[in-house]
Amino acid sequence: MTEEGVEKLIKEYEEYAKEKGFKLNPDRKIVEGLVRALIVRKENFGERYCPCRKMTNDKKVDKKIICPCVYHLEEIEKDGRCFCNLFVKDE
Repeated sequence: MTEEGVEKLIKEYEEYAKEKGFKLNPDRKIVEGLVRALIVRKENFGERYCPCRKMTNDKKVDKKIICPCVYHLEEIEKDGRCFCNLFVKDE
């Protein structure tokens, strides 16, 4: 994992969030920690599985927790943030 890789993924998620009408958590340390964990999961398991959710080792089931997971839009709408706190409402 390189710092360049971390920054690239942060930019990718920033653009995604902007397109969807929310933003990344303003706490840079939280964002960097989550992005690093996502990169490690990609290296270890082949996908960027959410570090805040338990993997089942069933690829079909675990596909739901590839970041951004299937749950994040509903969580942001309901709670103002996704479960892992990477994405937050843009208020």
